[in-house]
Amino acid sequence: MHEPLCCVDAIAEGTARGFIFGTGSRRRTIFVLRHGGIVRAYHNACPHQGTPLELVPDAFFDEQCRFLVCRTHGARFRPADGFCVDGPCAGRSLTPVPVHVEAEMLVLDDAD
Repeated sequence: MHEPLCCVDAIAEGTARGFIFGTGSRRRTIFVLRHGGIVRAYHNACPHQGTPLELVPDAFFDEQCRFLVCRTHGARFRPADGFCVDGPCAGRSLTPVPVHVEAEMLVLDDAD
């Protein structure tokens, strides 16, 4: 499955945007970010307890746009690789989601 998400330009530098797909047991939440000019995507689930990172829609970064933050328990993750550098899940990582750009659209690559 190749799921178009949005125009790649809709993800500005230092921002992230959440997406929800499906319902019930097939419901999936991901977020896409642009940091250092590179677009990446992760499942929107903190490795600590599986809660979404943000409490306010699309508020994934700290104030300096340096780290992704789980607003539930304060875990901080590097945007480049999703590695938790501080908090209750230190040493664990967010789960990456493969995406690519096709005709200026950001597309989710998924084996499901």
